[in-house]
Amino acid sequence: MKKLLLASTSTLFGETYLSYLTKDLELFFKDVHTITFVPFARPGSISHDAYTAVVIKAFGKLNKKVVGLHTYADPKEGLDKAEAIFTGGGNTFLLVKQIHEQGLMEVIKEKVEDGIPYMGSSAGSNIAGPTMQTTNDMPIVYPPSFETLGLVNFNLNPHYLDPNPTGRHNGETRETRIKEFHQFNTTPVVGLREGNFIWVENGKTLLKGKGTVRIFEAGKTPYESEKIPF
Repeated sequence: MKKLLLASTSTLFGETYLSYLTKDLELFFKDVHTITFVPFARPGSISHDAYTAVVIKAFGKLNKKVVGLHTYADPKEGLDKAEAIFTGGGNTFLLVKQIHEQGLMEVIKEKVEDGIPYMGSSAGSNIAGPTMQTTNDMPIVYPPSFETLGLVNFNLNPHYLDPNPTGRHNGETRETRIKEFHQFNTTPVVGLREGNFIWVENGKTLLKGKGTVRIFEAGKTPYESEKIPF
């Protein structure tokens, strides 16, 4: 039975890394001693080691050990040993390229479907859906495929921002971009705002955190929801 925690972001404004999730992480990882961290999205182009150090510090406060997947000569061996997986945010194109090229997409999916906890933030949450096609990120590299883990039956748009009717920005909004996606695709999309996260356990998909999500379905008017309707 799948157990997922999919967060819009790792860090809320004015707070430290993962601090807004502390109590939930204690519960989510309560039976886990060591978390295998996937650092491939590399926010700001920091090194895998530097990114993993940030995660080690955060989870150290919860008395959890963290090991970076990049430290294994054979990453498949690292996943075989994993008690839990956390995939961090950054650039989704880079993350997906690395996972595909190392032959890890199916390995991660099988591990999670077998029951080990999976946590994602931002890009790490993007890849939980069927494809990465609703990411906000720039295509800085070209992945072999846009297909991702398919652990949930909807795509995500983390960091979702509502249109600002008083703003002077004349470019496309997130809503516009997702509507463009639905001109060619039928997968539902959840606009996940900052501070919100999705918890999947025992066959139930729950919305947690602050406020509602924005739901997009092909051929329908977008709407607000206090739950995940899929």
